[in-house]
Amino acid sequence: MQNSGIVALFATAQQFAAQPQIALALYRDYLAQNPDDPLLHAVYFNQAVLLASQNDVGAAAQAFGEAIRRAPGFIPPYINLGALYEKLGAIDHALDHWKHAIDMLAAVSPDNLTYKLTAQKQTARLLEDRKQLARAEAILQEMLLLQPHQRDVLQHWVALRQRQCRWPLLQPLGPLDLVEMKRRLAPLSLATYTDDPMLQLANSWSYSQRDVGYPERFNTLEDFSPAPREGRRLRIGYLSSDLREHAIGFLTADMYRLHDRDRFEIFVYYCGIAAEDTTKQRIRDQVEHWHDVTPLDDDAALALMRQHGIDILVDVNGHTRGARTALLARRPAPVIVNWLGFPASMGSPYHHYIIADDFIIPDGHERFFTETVLRLPCYQPNDRNRVLAESAPSRAEAGLPDDATVFCSFNGTQKVTPFVFARWMAILRGVPGSVLWLLKSSEEVDVRLRQLATEHGIDPGRLVFAPLASNRDHVARYPLADLFLDTAPYGAHTTASDALWMGVPVLTTPGQSFASRVCGSLVRAAGLPELLCADGEDYVRRAIDLGQDRAKLAEYRDRLLANRQTSVLFDTGLFVRKFEELFEGMWEDVMAGRLPRPDLTNLDSYLEIGVALDHESVEFGPDFEAAYRDAIARRHRFTPFAADRRLWPAEDAA
Repeated sequence: MQNSGIVALFATAQQFAAQPQIALALYRDYLAQNPDDPLLHAVYFNQAVLLASQNDVGAAAQAFGEAIRRAPGFIPPYINLGALYEKLGAIDHALDHWKHAIDMLAAVSPDNLTYKLTAQKQTARLLEDRKQLARAEAILQEMLLLQPHQRDVLQHWVALRQRQCRWPLLQPLGPLDLVEMKRRLAPLSLATYTDDPMLQLANSWSYSQRDVGYPERFNTLEDFSPAPREGRRLRIGYLSSDLREHAIGFLTADMYRLHDRDRFEIFVYYCGIAAEDTTKQRIRDQVEHWHDVTPLDDDAALALMRQHGIDILVDVNGHTRGARTALLARRPAPVIVNWLGFPASMGSPYHHYIIADDFIIPDGHERFFTETVLRLPCYQPNDRNRVLAESAPSRAEAGLPDDATVFCSFNGTQKVTPFVFARWMAILRGVPGSVLWLLKSSEEVDVRLRQLATEHGIDPGRLVFAPLASNRDHVARYPLADLFLDTAPYGAHTTASDALWMGVPVLTTPGQSFASRVCGSLVRAAGLPELLCADGEDYVRRAIDLGQDRAKLAEYRDRLLANRQTSVLFDTGLFVRKFEELFEGMWEDVMAGRLPRPDLTNLDSYLEIGVALDHESVEFGPDFEAAYRDAIARRHRFTPFAADRRLWPAEDAA
């Protein structure tokens, strides 16, 4: 009788989901009238979930606690209560509750596997936030051994290994071999793993299809019925989660105010964290229309953009954290553009253009993009009006030698590959007394890098770690360095333009992929094209030569500072004018019926070929295409491989 009463209670409460106060009253009445019900813990749990959804955190925590007291073996309230403690900032209590749940579920069965995996995922996330990366990685590895085909967990596990410089990066786990792992990598992780633009393209296509998915309902160009604007300004939307204290926010902070308001109406759609900061406020104050779509679901955000009549929507996230790619898949505007947030093709059927320049995507490289390539003088904007700390520490205060060459690389540790690290150690050997100044990651990662230096025969004390600081303080200390050493294949982007703005020359080795060529574009646009290296050997040789010639480095510094207000890299007004010309060209394409359609031909086959290649022990170079053509030719002899504009032209397919 009691069981049927609870079933009826839950069904009735569900009917009042849109009126939570009525549902809560039902729970309160039932609890008061049935104090001896053996299933009362379930009622307390449902009540707590509803209270939490109403942000009544204290009452929710009390109800979860009562559910645990009445049924200590009931797992869900431990997981939910942990989430509440996290929301309150009581991280240790959150971890304790999730650990308790995990320990109770040591003997995994189909019934409790989901609970265990949920608790583990939450725990790993918080441990990562606390920079306890090795513990977080171990938990994710256990999750993969329990349930191997969790794409998001594998992607997170690989990303953590990259941040810790754990090499070789990929290791078989249960049924997951190296091929299966590469097939499931997140696009950003792949861009730091290999300089293979063909695999990056195919991987982005796979990610768009499998991780983002294709919506059941979506718009096509015909649904917009675009017509001549008849004097109306072109409506441009920017969609981003990063218009705040973030690399993207810092780069674009001075850009929006420079748009020509007589010709363009600018809308910014913010989809990031709620916290306020000066960069977000600055951007919000200089655009005509700022809309926070973070709390809106895809239907509501789509309706808002359609209501605004956006003509061209610029995706400033791409395949990165915080993106609203599922919203973009619904096609909120006739034209969608991939720019700045993600350094590769989106591989989607709904991104029509990608913005680059003639260095990042040179002639002939268009085949590695599903979007139509449009080019600016330099694809990256910058902020001439950035505010920096009034003073910077001395070298001694920063733990750096006063009378020796200071090399620096302030890229994230996920960009440090074994190939790059070996080059850095060779450079330190070639320049006695020099040091390598890196951005602090975490204590355990710093220790690991020093251990790796020792294995290369380098005194670990020659690796100096800069503590984390605000952007204004961090950028102000750049001039303490003599030369910035770029990483590969994912090079410096914002960190490079920061260095160049502060007069620090940057040495880079452009590769084949978008991410590997951005730094070269920036260095060239800043007026130092001679610092582009041909290959890894050239990079080491030139770094050693420059490290022994600080007068030459000082000359580069003077040139950068003298050209700061005139170089293409920092001419934000020029950037905006040229960007606006591209917008007008896009709309002309729409009106002329020539809006490009993304080319997805053969990407499933390129993925299968690419994941089978050796990217772990071989550093891909300009001859990578031969490996693909050989594999395609072999397949073609077995079964026809359709001609495409990439690596298998019609004459080969004949």
